[in-house]
Amino acid sequence: MAKSLNKKTPEYSAQQIQVLEGLEPVRKRPGMYIGSTDTVGLHESLREIIDNAVDEALAGFAKNVWIFLNNDGSATVVDDGRGIPVDIMPQFKKSALEIVMTKLHAGGKFGGSAYKISGGLHGVGSSVVNALSEWTWVEVKRNGKVYRQEYERGITKTPLETIENAAIDSPGKTGTTVSFLPDKLIFPDIIFDFDTVKKAIRERAYLVPNLFFHLIDKREGQTKEINYYFESGIISLVEKLNENKGPLHEAILIKKISKDVEVEVALQYNNVYSENVESYVNVINTINGGTHLTGFRMALTRAINDYGKKIGSFKNDEDSVVGDDTREGLTAVIFVKMPQDRIQFEGQTKGKLGNSEIQPIVQSIVKDGLTTHFEENPQTARKILEKIYLAARARLAAKAAKEAILRKGALEGSSLPGKLADCQEKDPSVSELYLVEGDSAGGSAKQGRDRKFQAILPLKGKILNTERARLDRIIEHEEVKNLIIALGAGIGETVRFEKLRYHRIIIMTDADVDGQHIETLILTFFYRHLPEIIRQGYLYIAQPPLYKLSFGKNSQYAYTDPEKDSIIQSLGSGAKVSIQRYKGLGEMNPDQLWETTMNPKNRILKQIHIDDAEEADAVFTMLMGDEVPPRKHFIQSNAKQAILDI
Repeated sequence: MAKSLNKKTPEYSAQQIQVLEGLEPVRKRPGMYIGSTDTVGLHESLREIIDNAVDEALAGFAKNVWIFLNNDGSATVVDDGRGIPVDIMPQFKKSALEIVMTKLHAGGKFGGSAYKISGGLHGVGSSVVNALSEWTWVEVKRNGKVYRQEYERGITKTPLETIENAAIDSPGKTGTTVSFLPDKLIFPDIIFDFDTVKKAIRERAYLVPNLFFHLIDKREGQTKEINYYFESGIISLVEKLNENKGPLHEAILIKKISKDVEVEVALQYNNVYSENVESYVNVINTINGGTHLTGFRMALTRAINDYGKKIGSFKNDEDSVVGDDTREGLTAVIFVKMPQDRIQFEGQTKGKLGNSEIQPIVQSIVKDGLTTHFEENPQTARKILEKIYLAARARLAAKAAKEAILRKGALEGSSLPGKLADCQEKDPSVSELYLVEGDSAGGSAKQGRDRKFQAILPLKGKILNTERARLDRIIEHEEVKNLIIALGAGIGETVRFEKLRYHRIIIMTDADVDGQHIETLILTFFYRHLPEIIRQGYLYIAQPPLYKLSFGKNSQYAYTDPEKDSIIQSLGSGAKVSIQRYKGLGEMNPDQLWETTMNPKNRILKQIHIDDAEEADAVFTMLMGDEVPPRKHFIQSNAKQAILDI
């Protein structure tokens, strides 16, 4: 039985609090500490306080974390952990609580004894959030008493006081409550989004099994509550990610400690073709991967090849699979827990793990774990081998197809599709590509565009549903092939985003059911096969007008029904208004299409983002996958919300 890093460390007093420097830089350069001052940075502030509570659970002391979104715009985080120490630090003649809240790099995460692992901003979370808040107050239940202190923009406002007969939301005998109001002088928007906070705590609930999370929104008109608790940890997360994807076997869990690093990996293959892998260090989502992810991938490929050769499935090196083959239909979570003071992130916001020593540790543990699991569960191993062997065959077929279709020079633009009306501009940063539904609308767009920087590619009919197709089928489909060549970045293992020919790719379809279906098919292609285009903010949806309102010699366009009603109301009840409803782009002449939908001065574009990758993945699987019951349920549940244009 592997020992756990979460061994309780009873000593937690002023001696464990160390101070490195003051708070002055935080308000001057907040982005250095929380990444940005937009809504992302706002929610990062709340996550920092939540993670301090989670750290108490990781240390083995807290069982519950409560998060309240309050009516005055503030947030409150409560835990039933040990409570921040309140004894005096002789060298500062102040309480440990005040030092933690007002001094940068002060906390129990630097000495190596109070917390073995933690997820905060290198221990600076509380003081940074305090510095960037209009006000903060902390209540600590400890030593059978309740202590309270208040702060303003990081500066101590009241002395530490003992509260008589105080009641705190947490039922335990010890714990910490932190309330703070983000500073309007720092954050343009201080409104917490319930769904964003919900996603953050759901993520942490999967990573820390047996920890109860309670999110309560107490704001006026929004009162709601959600609770999370998972006994199975990352196994539960993998199973959730694989919902409706036809998992091929029971999820595999590998868990082991090497020195002071605990590695936990869960993986499960499914019937779809895309990969969904998430990686974490402590409770931090390393969205850009790092050495732990590299070690996992190397071990996965090696373990599968070794087992395939052992049982005779791979007779020689030509039969061996490569890394890309092992990713098809793979869902996995890699979770590394290690001492906070040893973590090396690339960048303050911790998107990528940089510790070189972690790669061989993860690689060794995962390789041994998979080898043992394959030997003990040969049926599971064979199902995985069959899936990966088919992926390898498809890769070779796709390679042959690409060599035949994407001839030398095609990606550089010398063999561009005949249907593409390219722009004169060669600088991708100012070039636009309109993906237009149908030849009729494509003709109008070609005539109405600005040839200098706008290119037009008409797409005939409904393109291939790439959710259900392998790469070899995708690049043989005429319309998708034309799109890939026009973009110039390639696809699959040969993708090169630096060769992308346009940095604004605009989907322009009719405002009807067929148009929305085509739009969804195009979005599916980009999300599954060129997601970096979405991540870079290069994908948009055009918003053509729904109505043309004519009155006398004047006319005005309306893009929504409320806008149409507002225009009619502004003209007065005596005005005679002729209303033309556009059923499709083809009904507009080139001048109208330019004026309403393509002219940068007038047009409305909707930029596509991936705010919640887990939710986006589930939605695409449900809408475009093979499983009918979930899609039927979705349609039945949302049918009443549909607006029919009959």
